[in-house]
Amino acid sequence: MTTPAELGYRMPAEWEPHRGTWLSWPHKHASWPGKFDPIPPIFARMVGHLADREEVHINVAGLSMEQEVRRLLSDGGADAGNVFFHYNPTNDAWCRDHGPMFIQQGQQDGHRSEAIVDWDFNAWGGKYPPYDLDDVVPTRVAKELGLPVFTPGIVMEGGSIDVNGRGTLITTEACLLNPNRNPGLDRSEIEHYLRSYVGVSHILWLGDGIAGDDTDGHVDDLTRFVDPTTVVTVVEDNPADENYEPLQANLERLSRMTDQDGRPLRVVTLPMPRPLWHEGQRLPASYANFYIANSLVLLPTYDPDRDAEAQTTLQRLFPARDVIGIDCTDLVWGLGAFHCVTQQWPSLGIELRVTNRET
Repeated sequence: MTTPAELGYRMPAEWEPHRGTWLSWPHKHASWPGKFDPIPPIFARMVGHLADREEVHINVAGLSMEQEVRRLLSDGGADAGNVFFHYNPTNDAWCRDHGPMFIQQGQQDGHRSEAIVDWDFNAWGGKYPPYDLDDVVPTRVAKELGLPVFTPGIVMEGGSIDVNGRGTLITTEACLLNPNRNPGLDRSEIEHYLRSYVGVSHILWLGDGIAGDDTDGHVDDLTRFVDPTTVVTVVEDNPADENYEPLQANLERLSRMTDQDGRPLRVVTLPMPRPLWHEGQRLPASYANFYIANSLVLLPTYDPDRDAEAQTTLQRLFPARDVIGIDCTDLVWGLGAFHCVTQQWPSLGIELRVTNRET
C-alpha cells in the first residue's frame, strides 16, 4: 500500500494557519465524577475564544445535544456563525486522541490537498471501555468532508506526538513503547509507521511522563514545539516531588537533541504548577497542555503564582498571539486540559464552507 509520505503528505505544525479546531462535546459524567457541571461552561468559554479567530467544529450525538450546546454558547456570547456541528456520537471528549489527524500534500502549482489519518484507538491501553464510537470518528469525518483516509492499523493518539512541521517529531518511550498499545511492534517498527503516516524524517524520544497521567506519558504534558527549532518543556523545582527526576532526565535528553537538519534545539523551560489533588488522586496538571490557534494560545491555569510565569514565558515565545489563561482546576479532574480536547484543522488557504449538518 502506498503511504502518505510516499505521496508527499506531511502533518503541519500546530502554529501553522488553521481552518479550524475540532472538539467532541463533553457528556460522560464518569470522566469528571462528582464534578461534571463546571465542564460544559469551560468548553463554552474555550469555544468563545476560538470562534473569534477560526472555525470551530463540534462532534455531538445528535440534534438534542446540538441544541443544548447552542444554548450554552449563546449564553456565553460565542460567535455562532463560526461554529459547526457534526453528528458523530462519541464515548468521551478527548478529541486530540480520537479525532481526525489532518495531513497535507503540497503540489508544484502551489495547490495543497488534505487527507486524514485514522489510527486505531483503544482508550489508552483499554483503560476506559467502551471506546468503539471514538475509534471511528476520523473515518466518519473523512467521509463527511469527502477526504481520503489512511488507516495505519496500529494504536496511536494525537497527544502522544508533537511535530515541528519540518520533519521532526517528538514522543515518549513511556507511551509509544508501552505494551498496552502495540505489543507486537518495537521502536524501529513504530518509527517506520510515524515516518510513513505523519511524513517526518527525524524522531526524538523522551522518557517518562508526569505523575497522574493516565495516558502513560503523553508528550503534550511534557514538551512542545513552539517553532521549528524551539521547544518548551516543563520542569519541577522541588527535588522531593515525584516529577522532579523524570523531568530533569527529559531536560537532559533535550539538551543533546537536534532537529532534522542537525541544529541543536533551543530549550525553554516552563514551571510545573504546585501539585493538584482531588479525592486523594494526583492530577496531571501541566502548563505544557496549551493549545495554539490562529492569533491565540489557550493556556490552562491552576496556580496563580506560577500561572503568571507560564503565561509570560509563552507570550514571549508567541508575540503575535494572545496568550489567554483559563482556570482548568475542574477540567483536569478528567485528567486532561486544552490540548487534550482539541484537534487542529490546518488551512489550505482557500476552503469551501461546510454546513451544520452531517451528510
